Amino acid sequence: MAEGGALLRRYTGLNRYRGFESLSLRHTILAVLLIAGAAQAETFESNVVGVQDGDSLTVLRERQRVRVRLVGIDAPEHGQPFGDQSRKSLAALCWKKRASIAWIEKDSHQRLLGRVNCSGVDANAEQVRRGLAWASPLARDRELNALQDAARRARRGLWADAAPVKPWEWRRAAQ
Repeated sequence: MAEGGALLRRYTGLNRYRGFESLSLRHTILAVLLIAGAAQAETFESNVVGVQDGDSLTVLRERQRVRVRLVGIDAPEHGQPFGDQSRKSLAALCWKKRASIAWIEKDSHQRLLGRVNCSGVDANAEQVRRGLAWASPLARDRELNALQDAARRARRGLWADAAPVKPWEWRRAAQ
């Protein structure tokens, strides 16, 4: 039994945590596979052919249209204050440009969740830096949180509003 915990510590660097000694070898292998699978992003390059809003776009991949959701951010919705500006900002960054997409998984709408780089610019981070998207509280991304704090202090984009409404609250109120 201790053998499983030793393998987990060896291959994941989790030796500073306690409680893994009781894991069976089978559970340890499963944990290692899950951790390794979650940590590996697939990256591909493609042309951006559409921008739906401030955090979603469409690319052509192997002659198929593929929707991509910028992971770690949440932009204002259509009809929400700053929604149109956010969409236009992402379009200026990426539309009709070559993009590199590093994605890990698909969401419930079958969109790829990923980090998007257009012409050398991290579109996820740039939307937050411009104050046109929130750093998702679920992502816990230090870079995005720091960019959001800076945009808020500078009152850029949606932070110019006295009381900006978070997109997830806007969606909940619209239901």
